[in-house]
Amino acid sequence: MLQRPALGNLAPQPAQVDEHQQRHQAGASQRLPGVVAHYRNAGARIAIDDFGAGYSQLDRVLALQPDILKLDMRLFQAAARGGPSGEVVKALAQMAEKTGCWIIALECGARYVQGYLFAAPELAFYRSDAFVKRFAQLRDRYVQHKLAERARLMSLRQQLNGLMGGLKDWAEAGAAPSSLPPPDAYPWLLRLYQCDRHGTQLTPNLEWREHAWRDDSRYVGHNWSWRPYFYQLLAEDWEERRLILSNTYRDATSNQYCLTAGQFIDNGRRLLLADIDAAGV
Repeated sequence: MLQRPALGNLAPQPAQVDEHQQRHQAGASQRLPGVVAHYRNAGARIAIDDFGAGYSQLDRVLALQPDILKLDMRLFQAAARGGPSGEVVKALAQMAEKTGCWIIALECGARYVQGYLFAAPELAFYRSDAFVKRFAQLRDRYVQHKLAERARLMSLRQQLNGLMGGLKDWAEAGAAPSSLPPPDAYPWLLRLYQCDRHGTQLTPNLEWREHAWRDDSRYVGHNWSWRPYFYQLLAEDWEERRLILSNTYRDATSNQYCLTAGQFIDNGRRLLLADIDAAGV
């Protein structure tokens, strides 16, 4: 009598399958640079698709040295909404620039745009001038957006110059917080504080809450020189007394996106600093 074999004898063992897949992927990765070099020698440009997802990771960028990186759509869509993904995409763009790659995107400083932004895929090639008008419209819209962004930044700098100018005499006199006026003209102001020229906080944080200035002494004595914006501040010649404004960053304590403005006072012995709510500007 014939007996049906046990099902367990018919199925491959999971550990064997995983090991086989790993060996196959390792072999493919070893052969891939030679294949890429063959096509590059023939005049082709090399692109890595869906960068930021799956196997299209940094090890392949280092091994293949592609000409183009095409960002993973899910990562790009998340970046368009702002937040940490946006910072990741900007960092990828900077990395690509340093390694000689071009990224397909726009806002992050990339060189190309592509895909359904223009049209669905077709079997036949489109005419070389098919999307000139559409791209011109997108380019002009982008430029206008950046000009408006620049105008907002210039307006913020003007406001900050007024704010810091008014605070300088107060800070150098060591006056009480109660002598400060309400910051009604600066709704984006999060807090004020002072540091020495080495980045160690000297005074409590001052925050406007419930119609009064409140102080928070938790951070007195903390050193902030490791923060990226302090590199800019501490590198400045204090004699210039020039207002410095950081790039946007996420504060690890509050998880809030901020900018920091700073200016030397007291003949360069202290730094007057203002943290700004990035969403407010």
